[in-house]
Amino acid sequence: MKLSSELLPRAHSSETILQTISDLHNSDSIGLKWLTDSGKIILFVFLTTLACASSCTTALVDSHLQLEKQIKAGDPLASFLKGQLYFEEGWYDEALLQFEQNTDFQSIYQLGVMYYDGLGTPADPKKGVGYMEEIINSTCPKARHLKFAAAYNLGRAYYEGCGTEISEKEAERLWLIAADHGNPKASVKAQSALGMLYSARHPKDLKKAFFWHSEACGNGSLESQGILGLMYLYGHGIHQNLKAALECLNQASDRGNVYAKGHLVEYYYRRKFFTKAAEFAKRTTENDDVENIAKATDCIPFYIARGLAMTSFYLARCLQLGLGTQQDLEAAKKYYSKVSLWEPELSGF
Repeated sequence: MKLSSELLPRAHSSETILQTISDLHNSDSIGLKWLTDSGKIILFVFLTTLACASSCTTALVDSHLQLEKQIKAGDPLASFLKGQLYFEEGWYDEALLQFEQNTDFQSIYQLGVMYYDGLGTPADPKKGVGYMEEIINSTCPKARHLKFAAAYNLGRAYYEGCGTEISEKEAERLWLIAADHGNPKASVKAQSALGMLYSARHPKDLKKAFFWHSEACGNGSLESQGILGLMYLYGHGIHQNLKAALECLNQASDRGNVYAKGHLVEYYYRRKFFTKAAEFAKRTTENDDVENIAKATDCIPFYIARGLAMTSFYLARCLQLGLGTQQDLEAAKKYYSKVSLWEPELSGF
């Protein structure tokens, strides 16, 4: 199970980073804007996908110029926003240079992610771990809203034995801190990771796995929603419940969970709904770019690859035997080859 880093925690809003920069530029008082919520300090920075490429170029140039003026005026938020603007656009070299000039905790957090994952720099997991520990050990109120995410990332390092010694026990301890009893404002990735941990370890603790996947699913985890559907389907950690299983799997599938799609195809095939199985499998296999699917859905590549392998296999069976679709042996061979295509990726985790 290869996990991904937790994104920089931020408030939920439809505003874009460009709008935030514009607001700051037009504001009479420019500085760090914070919102207090249940005693937690949350940075008021809104970062969502930028629209139309043609208008974005002009907007980015204008924003860059605005930020430069504000940085020269000594605005620390503008300095962070400049780095984050680069980061969101995938200009990691520039983002790294900018974050390294800053001393705010948001920049420290991003440096930890970038060094651990090798974004804009050769990977240096030990250095990345150091940045996360700096956040976790800080007593400054401005670091408080980052601690759940930092604890998840540090737990990931212990789980993978990357940048520190491998310790499943320490990973579990940190993820429990990060998950905060299912708090929706805590790390949802930690909640989902705990669900996977308890179902993968020996002996398994499927009741705990079900609990944590339920918490993560309730807090929006697409990954856990698909896994929860399977737990209901097979009665793992909970009484078997076909209605709840299909509800979870269908909702996860509608949201783009390829692992859920693969299991739905298998469900249709095994119950001899061959036409439905073949049609659904064809639609699912149209997009087999694991990396881009992972970015779009925030799902783990291992499960995406497994879902694609499952859909390819059952589609190949339908085409080979003429079940629910016209028999086509050449197409069947093509999809069987796609199954084998995912084998190296599956065996590497």
